[in-house]
Amino acid sequence: MRLYDANDPAYDALGASAAASMLAVAGDFAVLVDPAGVVRDVSVAPTDVAADLSKEWVGRPWPDTATSETRLKIETLLREVATKGISKRRQVNHTTAAGADLPIAYTAMRVGRDGSVVAVGRDMRHLSSLQQRLVEAQQAMERDYWRLRHVETRYRLLFQLASDGILVVDAGTMKVLDANSAAGQVFDEVTERLIGRSFPFGVNVASARTLEDLISAARSAGRAGDVPIVLEGSDQQWNVSASCFRQETATLLLIRFSSTDASEQSQREEGVRSRIRDLIERSPDAFIVTDLDGHILEANRAFLDLAELASLEQARGALLSSFIGRPGADFPVFVSMLKKHGAVRLVATAARGSHGSATEVEVSAVWVPDGDEPSIGFTMRDIGRRLASGPQGARDLTRAVEELTSLVGRVTLRDLVRDTVDLVERHFIEAALELTNDNRTSAAEVLGVSRQSLYVKLRRHRLASPSAERDGEAAD
Repeated sequence: MRLYDANDPAYDALGASAAASMLAVAGDFAVLVDPAGVVRDVSVAPTDVAADLSKEWVGRPWPDTATSETRLKIETLLREVATKGISKRRQVNHTTAAGADLPIAYTAMRVGRDGSVVAVGRDMRHLSSLQQRLVEAQQAMERDYWRLRHVETRYRLLFQLASDGILVVDAGTMKVLDANSAAGQVFDEVTERLIGRSFPFGVNVASARTLEDLISAARSAGRAGDVPIVLEGSDQQWNVSASCFRQETATLLLIRFSSTDASEQSQREEGVRSRIRDLIERSPDAFIVTDLDGHILEANRAFLDLAELASLEQARGALLSSFIGRPGADFPVFVSMLKKHGAVRLVATAARGSHGSATEVEVSAVWVPDGDEPSIGFTMRDIGRRLASGPQGARDLTRAVEELTSLVGRVTLRDLVRDTVDLVERHFIEAALELTNDNRTSAAEVLGVSRQSLYVKLRRHRLASPSAERDGEAAD
């Protein structure tokens, strides 16, 4: 078996058009290109993947039929054919009258001595469709994964904050699979030591029989409630209920212990609320509660520090919009987002102190619109240090965008959008040039634009003089 030779006389006798028709059978279609790079004929295989290409392409330079991002590949392919007689396989995206791109994988070869080129193409739309479906499936899996993570987080939070002792027991082996902190207090044990033990335990003989009857009733009816039991070595009485449920292939029991002493339970709940209030007060992030109009009702020490206030009394009744964002502008946006989504997450803005200091912050918010006292809870995190430690280019871009934002009301939206787009485009071109050590060809590939398009943008943004641009083209 010998390699293809473009100078073989046998190909002269065959003819370029005949060779294109024959090679179209090997692929989905073949393109006949003259030595000047102009399409002279398009031969379509019986699959008829692009029957109207001959009308669109014939008479046009072959690179002009491709998208701007892949024209360079056709030019490279033609150069390889001119020097070696045959090219490597390259994928090119063509524009079509329907508007959708047509991905084609080409291998080109020179046929005959007149320099004509035949490019054999394979339709890659089926592969692109599979790739798109794979990406969509991956995104769906990611969304499901995070949804399950959020559900698990809410479950763990409710499980641990419950004032009643709760045990999750395998109905087959009667081994404790999970227990909350309140269950550890019921049995006066560290919670981790309860997991793995056989239930029932820690109760007197009469109570053990009562629990066995309770579990049997829960298995048959799905739920059985409250029966009194007494712990071993104690006179404290507890009410116990059980629920039966399935998880995957296992049957589980949810055993709940509630105190018969209502005052003790109330004290325990009050202790939990007191600890939560204490933790919020000591939190390094600012926490604020406002009414639906934005008047501050409660705030912790971190917010008073940000607002440069000496006491909570100075903050109560004041408008939160006086301390964050643009006065009268940002708070209505928060309320609108809360009405639409129920929560606001990590909105970047600025906090202002009563003495004029400013701090970059991230704001999250939730609200309770129903009830006797509708309110909104805000948390603010100081991100000034994070921004200060970021890349210099990012800080410059942030400051520039802030300067443009300050022009709102003085410049039209169209001009603001145009200036912002130019600013961001210039920033990323500079970053690409820095990444590629000022190699314009590599920078164009990094940015996904043609080299000619990059030169146009460099001139528009005055990032290179004409002489430097010519030097760059020679170096590339």
